[in-house]
Amino acid sequence: MKKDIILCGVGGQGILSIATVIGEAATAAGLYLKQAEVHGMSQRGGDVQSHLRLSSEPIYSDLIPLGGADLIVSMEPMEALRYLPWLGAEGTVVTASKPLVNIPDYPEEAALHAELSKVPHLVCEDIDAMAAKAGNPRGANMALLGLAAPYIGILDRNALREAMKRVFTPKGEAVVAMNLKCYDLEQS
Repeated sequence: MKKDIILCGVGGQGILSIATVIGEAATAAGLYLKQAEVHGMSQRGGDVQSHLRLSSEPIYSDLIPLGGADLIVSMEPMEALRYLPWLGAEGTVVTASKPLVNIPDYPEEAALHAELSKVPHLVCEDIDAMAAKAGNPRGANMALLGLAAPYIGILDRNALREAMKRVFTPKGEAVVAMNLKCYDLEQS
């Protein structure tokens, strides 16, 4: 079994935290893992993306070929559109619905959603509102991971949940609890 995932967003949104949780879960499950990240101007709101390749068999490349991604998980709708060329024909996009307008000529939100609606397998939710409802506005990335969990497939929801606990435990039990609350929103 194999799963190729592209995580994308804008610097500061928590893409690398999602990658860390998935990577921790994959390692604990004994899966092969290859990861490649780009942190382009991440401290200034630039593009951040990570290729995650998970498999029960050895993997020889850390980059996902065009048309080869099974899943795109995006904290930002325009970034989801940017990586559509990597999405396979049966692939799924799980993305935030609200844009982070960080450039002067950012497209109109309606135009973004019109393009996204062309994706056959799409989950598009207001993760910022979900996280705020859970009392943790900074937990939008974990809310997004919770939405994406059913599509990851090679790792079950609980494996990701347990990995999240291990990753956030050094930050304290309150941080763990807040992030788990956001992650579990999808099941509510």
